[in-house]
Amino acid sequence: MSLRRRGLGAVRRRLSAVRLLAFDVDGVLTDGAILVHPDGGESKRFHVRDGLGIVAALRAGLKVAFVSGRRSAAVAARARELGITADLQGVKEKGAEMRALRASLGVSREEVAFLGDDLVDLPAFAESGVAVAVGDAHPRVLAAADAICSAKGGGGAARELVEAVLLARGLGDALPGIAAPPPRRRA
Repeated sequence: MSLRRRGLGAVRRRLSAVRLLAFDVDGVLTDGAILVHPDGGESKRFHVRDGLGIVAALRAGLKVAFVSGRRSAAVAARARELGITADLQGVKEKGAEMRALRASLGVSREEVAFLGDDLVDLPAFAESGVAVAVGDAHPRVLAAADAICSAKGGGGAARELVEAVLLARGLGDALPGIAAPPPRRRA
């Protein structure tokens, strides 16, 4: 995880306490574009690396939630596909929703990392121990974030956060290859 303008040591320690990864959807798990079809249906594009990371987090025993201001059948389908049961859509006040989610899961504020991109995510940042922004987030979100992913929304930012949390918690084996150095190229 790139931590532009942020201290890596302090955030890494905080990431080691994370038990719940919460993600905004539009602009975080997608690039923010919404394709509206003539029949009123819509399509979204999700990055496969984010999905692999989320599944690894679940297998490692972490809790994962989607917290979106919009309702979308495409998001519900993606949540089902990944095994996410906390698919919270149509959320009007993300701070209150995060408090309720933490209470229902028995997770403290310090045990939550939230990945967001826009102003509506700032209340969720306030209810999370580690506030993380995608690389192309709104400037006020970037300023409020504890850490900033190098990847853009829909481009692997969720995977970047998942890997950082798994490594900080000593769970690098949950995602094959992230704990090992990259293979050397032969000359």
